[in-house]
Amino acid sequence: MPADGSGLLAIFAWPWMLLALPLPWLLRRWLPPSRGDGDALRVPYTGLGAIAAPHAGGRGGRASWMLWLAWALLCVAAARPQGVGPAEHPPQAARDLMLAVDLSGSMSEEDMVIGRRAVDRLTAAKAVIADFLERRAGDRIGLIVFGQRAYAVTPMTRDRDSVRQQLDRTVVGLAGRETAIGDAIALAVRRLQGGEAERVLVLLTDGVSNAGALTPQKAAELARDAGLRVHTVAFGSDGDGLQALGFRLPGAGEPAIDEAALQAIADTTGGRAFRARDTESLAGIYAEIDRLEPIEAPGPALRARVERYPLPLAAGCVLLLLALAPRTWRWPMRGAR
Repeated sequence: MPADGSGLLAIFAWPWMLLALPLPWLLRRWLPPSRGDGDALRVPYTGLGAIAAPHAGGRGGRASWMLWLAWALLCVAAARPQGVGPAEHPPQAARDLMLAVDLSGSMSEEDMVIGRRAVDRLTAAKAVIADFLERRAGDRIGLIVFGQRAYAVTPMTRDRDSVRQQLDRTVVGLAGRETAIGDAIALAVRRLQGGEAERVLVLLTDGVSNAGALTPQKAAELARDAGLRVHTVAFGSDGDGLQALGFRLPGAGEPAIDEAALQAIADTTGGRAFRARDTESLAGIYAEIDRLEPIEAPGPALRARVERYPLPLAAGCVLLLLALAPRTWRWPMRGAR
């Protein structure tokens, strides 16, 4: 039904019921009259038969017009007249959620395990984030990848499959082999400007910011001023257990994760800092982020349908009873004993 209440379907829910209006006239015109008691037509429904039967003037004429009017009101009621209520904005839970994933060279380290199989950090992150996306129905989600530079791969969308597909296509080194954490946060701030939903950035990295135009702390201050909350996830194994299993460890020249800087980013923006040393702990972190309570934002304007059929239905029934009462009850003549 149109929100402005215009058009026939906005007035009657079942407009085809109005086609029954001429039915008594058609019965009187097409069906042959019966013989015997003087009625022009016998039909199972007394009221319809009375409408179809001819009447002379006087009381019979008035009753006939009352029956016609009652029939018209009943047909209107059967068509379900409806009105349009005032515009309302029901609240809906929503978040604008941006995912930022590190594609620097260190994400190729095979220090993660999935199903007793050694995999690199990016593969493990993809598996966990894909499961996280399955639970994000209703949110608008975007994807940023960063290395030496930051790129917005997927704009804000409710199409979670599109975000997952774009993430699956990413490879280590696609955005450069260094790590520009500050630029990734600044890009998220630009992409999440405006809107009334809660804005959240989940940033996953395994290194130290060593590239980009902005420092992580400066970018965090921009995010705080824009109302963007940043959760940081430091991802990467310490290596002790995997070295015993014979898996390859990061090279001696690889920098350690700057957990202090990631904690400072989270503290500045009102978010939380997490540390994931394996795939299982990473999955637990994203499950905890998933439980964060969203705020309620006003949804699109809705106009409720208001049923108007009770009034014509009641009026039609009253008229029908008044018109048929003289036929149904015969009052004793005055003076009879």
